[in-house]
Amino acid sequence: MSGAPAPRERLPDQLAADLRLVFVGTAASQRSADLGHYYAHPGNRFWRTLHQVGITPRRFEPHEFPALLELGIGFTDMCKTGAGMDHRALAFPVDVPAFCEKMLIYQPKAIAFTSKKAASLFYERPTTAIALGRQAALPEFPVIFVLASPSGAASGSWSLRPWQELADWLLSDERVEDRHTAARSGR
Repeated sequence: MSGAPAPRERLPDQLAADLRLVFVGTAASQRSADLGHYYAHPGNRFWRTLHQVGITPRRFEPHEFPALLELGIGFTDMCKTGAGMDHRALAFPVDVPAFCEKMLIYQPKAIAFTSKKAASLFYERPTTAIALGRQAALPEFPVIFVLASPSGAASGSWSLRPWQELADWLLSDERVEDRHTAARSGR
């Protein structure tokens, strides 16, 4: 038995039952881990993109990430104990079964990997084998999207298109729910 303490999570999960959406990163950036806020680096496009495509009603700042639970949006990472650029963060363990268990427990309507790297860890496939956008359905699992990384370090492969596809799907899903609610209430 090792006397070394278990590595601590760099950013706590922001999860609750029945969320509309959970964003899933590879691992916290060093700045996010230091500040305790998701997508905290000033060069990261995450927060402005959420507002630009209509997922949030206004542009939130990284320190406001807990407020997104009220909008039905949660956060987690594939690697909970590492931080920094992928090559450094992924020196720490990635627990795919624990991630899957969380998604089955909390049952969000959709999950969105915020990079092909995060998705590749889940699918256990190289990033070159993963397309951006909505993915094929998996039994008993939420709808899955893979987004272009909002990291400034990935600016050469940036695309707004999969983010807009996610926003359009969320809006469409909300309209369907509104119709079902109206039908049940006799409106």
